[in-house]
Amino acid sequence: MPDFLLNFDRHLFYLINHNLSNPFFDGLMPLMRNPKFWIPLYLFIIIFSIWRYKKQGILLVIFLALAVGFADFTSAGIIKPYITRLRPCRDPLTALTDINRVACGTGYSFPSTHATDHFAIALFLGLLFYKRWKWVLPAAILWAAIICFAQVYVGVHYPLDVTGGAIYGSLIGVLFAFGFRKVVPGFKA
Repeated sequence: MPDFLLNFDRHLFYLINHNLSNPFFDGLMPLMRNPKFWIPLYLFIIIFSIWRYKKQGILLVIFLALAVGFADFTSAGIIKPYITRLRPCRDPLTALTDINRVACGTGYSFPSTHATDHFAIALFLGLLFYKRWKWVLPAAILWAAIICFAQVYVGVHYPLDVTGGAIYGSLIGVLFAFGFRKVVPGFKA
């Protein structure tokens, strides 16, 4: 990655991690990026899909799980080890000033797997339910973006990490939504 882009990313990280620091975000952002916090939402999606759409709902849940599984595996297991970008909390240039609001985390930083997974979920569901409920797509994107912002705010990812993860996860979500529509052509949300 070019030096000017890395420097810009570090400056943007500092702006979010330091300059936007406040007690409200200090309490909220660690929750927003914690997947366990969202378990009720994940359960709602699964139960609603199966209850409302029966067999098609089961296929929807399977495709959603496949999308997230593919996003997670390729992000964490293939791309990160290839890119090998250090997390801000491990980078010698930022670790001294990084405000760590959660444990640093293991592994590499680019792309953010949280961003990849949640944008895959957001685009997959948003595209499937858009015709019936127009608000689902923007709400899902906002939800995933808040999780991305939280990753930077708590100090475990740079802005480009979450941006790359968001783009990659969005592509996966779109591809799996397209695949679902091919397998279940009569699905009407």
